[in-house]
Amino acid sequence: MAQPQIPIYIGVDPRERSATNVLIDSLVQHSSTPLAITPLVTPQLEQQGLYWRARDPKQSTAFSFSRFLVPHLMGFKGWAIFMDCDMLCRADITELWGLRDERYAVMCVQHDHQPNETVKFLGETQSAYPKKNWSSLMLLNCSRCTALTPAFVNSASGLELHRFHWLEGDHQIGPLPPRWNHLVGVQTTGAEEAALLHWTLGGPWFRAQRTMGGPVAAQWFGARTDAMALWEE
Repeated sequence: MAQPQIPIYIGVDPRERSATNVLIDSLVQHSSTPLAITPLVTPQLEQQGLYWRARDPKQSTAFSFSRFLVPHLMGFKGWAIFMDCDMLCRADITELWGLRDERYAVMCVQHDHQPNETVKFLGETQSAYPKKNWSSLMLLNCSRCTALTPAFVNSASGLELHRFHWLEGDHQIGPLPPRWNHLVGVQTTGAEEAALLHWTLGGPWFRAQRTMGGPVAAQWFGARTDAMALWEE
């Protein structure tokens, strides 16, 4: 049975509330399909007894690990999208939803991101590891992600989670077109045709990074203005 709405889970960091709100508005404004959007708010997950792990020194956002609770929140049924909050959607997310492929447990843009810097936004540690940023935008085939129980998500190492060691092998990871997770400030080409911009190094909602990405930073501010605009008769 087809899912009548697209379930989208957004990782939320309290320092990036404005980014989250602009992302949600950009998703809604471009979508031709009803969306069921759920922000992953750490205190709420803790209150529900789903998340209890201590913050890791290498954890740069509040949702570094909670993202892997999405299959559990879906009852391990159907598909869902997870995305980081530091993104801006410029196309119909229905197009991404249409790329679901039952051959895979997870689908993502498979970057080869090998950072040169050691810190990123707000002085947070920049960690380097294989499959970096793959988990920042995921199409999750939840019935095939049953290893991601709350107990596992709260006890597994960051590398086990983000390198998809909970799958039987990399053959269960399907590719997505690069336009669905363009890394602003990292990738030097592809921004013009990008459907989803991702400020992984920190975005224009931070005072020190107002111009991150040049022209696309201005697009983010334009999207924020549109999201806050009041209709006048």
